[in-house]
Amino acid sequence: MSFVEYSERVQAGDVVIVYLGHESMMPVKVQAGGQTQTRYGAIRHSSDLIGKRYGSKVTCSKGGWVLVLHPTPELWTVNLPHRTQILYTTDIATITMMLELKPGSVVCESGTGSGSLSHAILRTIAPTGHLHTVEFHQQRAVEVEQEFREHRVAHLVSVRNQDVCRDGFGVAGVADAVFLDIPNPWEAVGHAHTAMKRHGGRLCSFSPCIEQVQRTCEALAQRGFYDLSTLEVLLRVHDVRTVGLPLPHFGPDQSPAPAQSPAPAQSPAPAQSPAPAQSPAPAQSPAPAQSPAPAPVHASLAIKTTTPPRSMAGHTGYLTFATKPRT
Repeated sequence: MSFVEYSERVQAGDVVIVYLGHESMMPVKVQAGGQTQTRYGAIRHSSDLIGKRYGSKVTCSKGGWVLVLHPTPELWTVNLPHRTQILYTTDIATITMMLELKPGSVVCESGTGSGSLSHAILRTIAPTGHLHTVEFHQQRAVEVEQEFREHRVAHLVSVRNQDVCRDGFGVAGVADAVFLDIPNPWEAVGHAHTAMKRHGGRLCSFSPCIEQVQRTCEALAQRGFYDLSTLEVLLRVHDVRTVGLPLPHFGPDQSPAPAQSPAPAQSPAPAQSPAPAQSPAPAQSPAPAQSPAPAPVHASLAIKTTTPPRSMAGHTGYLTFATKPRT
């Protein structure tokens, strides 16, 4: 199992995602003889997980079942242990696109935090790219480095425990892109410029406050960066439901009946002998009065539609992008 390569079957040492429901998942490190408790009962690693195909349905000891999923950066984002505030898929997707990342790209990142963005970057730049990530906090740096080894992506990443504003990224002239998620990114712009390749590259800075954005843009402009842009990504989830749509009723048809063509002339009938006189027909009783026609029933059509939420999650942060010119 690797976060950048798909495996067919679960093996000992893999990290799998146990899916109990859309809002209930958990990462599990598979170990021979291990056991994991869920609300549906126990999962025995040796008999229930090892050797099973990813995506299999596993029956727990109480009779309930769960799904065993292959880990992805998206699933890891919603299941990782939070050591810091993290970036979520909406921002991560925008960052990956706007930094123009691709297989073989070299990226510098600070700070690493819980590794949410790092895993997405590693999948994008694999198999020949490299991530240089800097984390100021020593314990967080140790823990995220251990996770990279467990997820079998350690060969694609270098973790450094240092202050990027003072010591930089530890590399020069190698990065295609730089990402900054620190309180004072304007102090690291110079080191980012040094780490990037001579032919230029892309930079992104994530900041929750607009005052941080202003100071960062000033520092970027002083260093010669251009194409500065700042955007905010908000997720708006619509509710899908079924509604009845009444079909319009325009009343009875009032258009005149089409004119009929005259009947063809017939040849005169041969003369006949006068018919014998008949007795007059008996008088008929008047026809009964007809009841009024029932009122028309207006038909309706059931359709699927969406309704926007009355409220939505607010601001997370601003993404500022810039391009380093060729030197």
